[in-house]
Amino acid sequence: MGVRKIAAKKEEEALGKPIDSVIFKRLLSYFKPYKWYIVLAIALTILISALAAVRPRLTPIAVDDMIVNKNLPGLQIIVMILFGTLVLQGIIQYAMAYLTSWIGQKIIYDLRKKIYKHTINLNLKFYDKNPIGRLVTRVTNDVEVLYEVFSSGLVTAFGDILTIVWILYFMFSLDFELTLYTLAVLPFLVYATSVFRKAVRNSYRKIRVLLANINTYIQEHITGISVVQIFGNEKRTVDEFEKINREHTEENKKSIMYYALFFPVVEFLGAAAVGVIIWYGGGQVLQNAVSVGVIIAFVQYTEMFFRPIRDLAEKYNILQTAMASSERIFNLLDTTNPVLDPEIPQKLDRVKGNIQFKNVWFAYNDEDYVLKNVSFDFKEGEKVAFVGHTGAGKTTIINLINRFYDVNKGEIKIDGVNIKDINQKELRRNTGIVLQDVFLFSGDIRYNIDLGNKDITEEQINNAIDNVGLRKFINELPDGLYHKVNERGTTFSVGQRQLISFARALAYNPRILVLDEATSSVDTETEILVQNAIKKLIEGRTSIIIAHRLSTIQSCDKIIVMHKGEVKEMGNHQELLNKKGLYYKLYQLQYKEEFQNL
Repeated sequence: MGVRKIAAKKEEEALGKPIDSVIFKRLLSYFKPYKWYIVLAIALTILISALAAVRPRLTPIAVDDMIVNKNLPGLQIIVMILFGTLVLQGIIQYAMAYLTSWIGQKIIYDLRKKIYKHTINLNLKFYDKNPIGRLVTRVTNDVEVLYEVFSSGLVTAFGDILTIVWILYFMFSLDFELTLYTLAVLPFLVYATSVFRKAVRNSYRKIRVLLANINTYIQEHITGISVVQIFGNEKRTVDEFEKINREHTEENKKSIMYYALFFPVVEFLGAAAVGVIIWYGGGQVLQNAVSVGVIIAFVQYTEMFFRPIRDLAEKYNILQTAMASSERIFNLLDTTNPVLDPEIPQKLDRVKGNIQFKNVWFAYNDEDYVLKNVSFDFKEGEKVAFVGHTGAGKTTIINLINRFYDVNKGEIKIDGVNIKDINQKELRRNTGIVLQDVFLFSGDIRYNIDLGNKDITEEQINNAIDNVGLRKFINELPDGLYHKVNERGTTFSVGQRQLISFARALAYNPRILVLDEATSSVDTETEILVQNAIKKLIEGRTSIIIAHRLSTIQSCDKIIVMHKGEVKEMGNHQELLNKKGLYYKLYQLQYKEEFQNL
């Protein structure tokens, strides 16, 4: 919990100015594809604000010219004009609301697509340091916050300002002195708005950080629900979530309190302004200096004047919230991928599978090296295994071959070409991986094999299914290949999930096949299926196997023994046993009885 609070505090302190001009300009750039729609929306806003301000201006005419002079036909015309302006204003408001909402949805669609595309292409090192829940918050909640700005916030704020300008124009044109008296409450309104703005700004910024913490916590603990329940940790988890949730709720309540105080203050100041009009204006009426119609118009204008003031205060807070959200979004979009494709990539016409590590050093963090001066060669079609204790660097080698990370020193070559000179997608297209922790997506079995790749044919999918021995399992399912898969494949056994993952790798017909502990969690029957499939499929492919069970790698052409990030031994099974080194000790530990009978 302490670590989470520190992270939240750092994120909060990292936020910039309330209204950052650079971020604001960048936000406005998303309007560019829809600029003519924006122009139309602004034109409609100008019409609405003008129509709203015109109505009270007709009041003195109706009262002083028509009612006082008992001009009924003239009064009827004024009433018809008022009714016409109301109808016209309603139609234009509907059109503007629809247009601005449409613009907002289009921009949000574009922005969310851009964020997802950028995030999905970021390198694994980025995900090592960023909680998934926080990234989900960026794509969902933070983007949704911007909808108000893009849909109506800026356009209606412009309309509110125009309405105030129109009101002041008509008020001064009716009676300059009475207008000044009416605006005597304005300094108090400016002060109240300033205090409210600062308080709500801080509250909203904290709310965004706390919301990200909630999403992160939920995502993490629901993903690890089996661990939570196995260790009976439900109550502690709920209690901890209750604390995080309470912080978020309390901050929301605080922001609501600010609104509950601010709006009555605005209403009070509005009432005070009306009081000034009645006090001063009434005296002027008694002296025949001002007409009753003007006083009525001023009361109407005053009520209209404070409405856009309240709206602007709310829009400003929306904009502040949007600033905090957009700052996080742009920080994510500005995150550069440390693993970049070359400007002019070197093409691999047909990958053979020759792999070379030459004096490779690698560290996930700074100079805490997990691989130290590693060198070896794989020949085309060789079956190579890596063994060693946990943390020896075996999985890191696979990550580097696929260029999920770049080496710190040294180089890795495939068919004599440095992998830094190869396009990442082309490199990975030639590598099939089966991991110990299999991930299946929601959908059906077919989708989890081809991952929606239209280039993979029905024949390739069926061949992969047959080769891994998955046909019997699929035939027993009600919908066969189109059987529904729940999130992470929870309704399938570990062995079944691994077979599907194996079929997925083979459907892509890789030149390099990587098995990372692929048989460590399967039962004996499933392991036999997988091992039989491997024997068929490694022909003509370079195969890399990481395994703790030494029985699965005894037939490998080459076994590389890793220890603390270094290559300690290399050779085939019998050669390494004869050396009586580290591999000999590992084998002795696993097969002590068998070893004693040798």
